[in-house]
Amino acid sequence: MRAAIISERNASPQVREFNEPQAQDGAVLIDVDTAGLGGWDVLGAYRLGVEYPCVIRGEGVGRAPDGRRVYFGERSVLPYGAWAERTLVPQAEVWNVPDEVDDKTAISMGIAATGAIVPLEKAEIQKGEKVLVLGATGTLGQIALQLARGMGAGKVVGAARSQEALSRLKSRGIADEVVTLGGSDDIGALKEAAGGGFDVVLDLVCGQPLLTSLKATNWGARIMTIGTGAGRQLNLDIADLLFRSLSCIGTGQRPPADREQIWLRLLKIAREQQIHVDYLDFTLDQAAEAWAAQVDGPHAKITATIRR
Repeated sequence: MRAAIISERNASPQVREFNEPQAQDGAVLIDVDTAGLGGWDVLGAYRLGVEYPCVIRGEGVGRAPDGRRVYFGERSVLPYGAWAERTLVPQAEVWNVPDEVDDKTAISMGIAATGAIVPLEKAEIQKGEKVLVLGATGTLGQIALQLARGMGAGKVVGAARSQEALSRLKSRGIADEVVTLGGSDDIGALKEAAGGGFDVVLDLVCGQPLLTSLKATNWGARIMTIGTGAGRQLNLDIADLLFRSLSCIGTGQRPPADREQIWLRLLKIAREQQIHVDYLDFTLDQAAEAWAAQVDGPHAKITATIRR
């Protein structure tokens, strides 16, 4: 079969022939139609314990042997993954896709949307509260802004470093206000966008943006950190957390049945609230280009057509 293969640490993927997965107990063979790619797939490809060569992991949609159209996450049985004509996935990680849901929505409401809804629900947004999303231009950030509004937020603000991508969020009404980080007074810019201070911060990046956002929050604010793209270590002045709470949340470490129910709920929300996500579409043959786009920060969900 044809697959996008990583041959060694730090190597870019190449499309070539790879051994077919074989059926095994407790796993499902899937003919892949559409594959997704995210930041964790890039990081995970080079983590300790990976054996090479291996297929790009990713999530995807395809067909099970019994003809069911199914979604599967990034937990394919090693060395297989979504970026191949066929993959092998633990049975508990294979979920039926409703007929009315397209492949790309099924994928974007999987890992990314789960990463948004879990911390936002834990924050218990109250009607009219002001919500800030740090790292707002990616898939998770785009979804989070829309979910927060649906949960009753009075104002949703997106912050990131790409002024162009932020402008698109505001022009489409996904964010009420946007803040381009990295200026001379990020704290002032955030306070101005909030009209005072934020009640909830969904932090997708950590590092300096998190420290900056703390100074633009109201008493009683809840700060939910789920990502570390801007740095893992903080020189935190504890005074900035007085009368506020900071929670670090791992969104994917839940049993498969729990994640499936969250995903099904998100599919319903996406339809009812008309959640919008930007996509960059590729083919399997363009795996190297898709990989490079993800590394550069695409401000969109990358998907690829696998079956020709």
